[in-house]
Amino acid sequence: MGRAYEVRKLSIQKNGMAKTKIYTNYAKEIYLAAKRGVPEIESNTILKRLVEKAKKEQVPNDIIKRAIDKAKGNSGEEYEAITYEGFGPGASTLIVKTLTDNVNRTVGMVRAAFTKVHKSLGVNNSVSYNYDYLAIISIKSEKEEEIFNALLEEGIEPVDFESVDGEIIITLKPTDHNKVKDVLEKLIPNVEYELDEEGMYAKDKVTLEGEELDTFNLLLKLLNDIDDVTEIYHNVNLD
Repeated sequence: MGRAYEVRKLSIQKNGMAKTKIYTNYAKEIYLAAKRGVPEIESNTILKRLVEKAKKEQVPNDIIKRAIDKAKGNSGEEYEAITYEGFGPGASTLIVKTLTDNVNRTVGMVRAAFTKVHKSLGVNNSVSYNYDYLAIISIKSEKEEEIFNALLEEGIEPVDFESVDGEIIITLKPTDHNKVKDVLEKLIPNVEYELDEEGMYAKDKVTLEGEELDTFNLLLKLLNDIDDVTEIYHNVNLD
């Protein structure tokens, strides 16, 4: 299966999360985007696109508005995006993305989750060197050639570009993410994104069985239960 499949699976996992956690994660991300730039949707491209994604996942408007209004004030809060790398059972590895206003609290909770299953966190790049950091965008369109040529004209070279059953799937470097969306939105006004994600994707997958698989699933649950955890990437086949 390709990378687009991995992103689809991640999106399904997101949809299976408790809505309260999805809302909390988006509230933090929207606050951070508004705080770091102009706290106005139409004047802040990053904020605008994040709000569009939040609405697509049915985050209530009042949660979005409160996060932006909070960024306009002087609450004194500041969230940090911190990523942890760890080793699970067997040959499994994990990358845990968090968004926190208290790093000591978060690292303590993440470490405790690994310790509970007798596994450990690693140092920076102890795991991530075996992953690719990529963005993937897909849309329904028959304009395959026109879109591909438009990307090249803007100096954008996709990592991968394919069309399957009327769906165009573009794998790209995250630094090109917004530029690709600019091209698509110019060519196709009001374009609808089937996928619009950035993430860490394992270069090679492993299969766990029996007690190792049970331990891995428990570790995933423990990490997902931490409010500050926003994404978990790993190299385990869970099909």
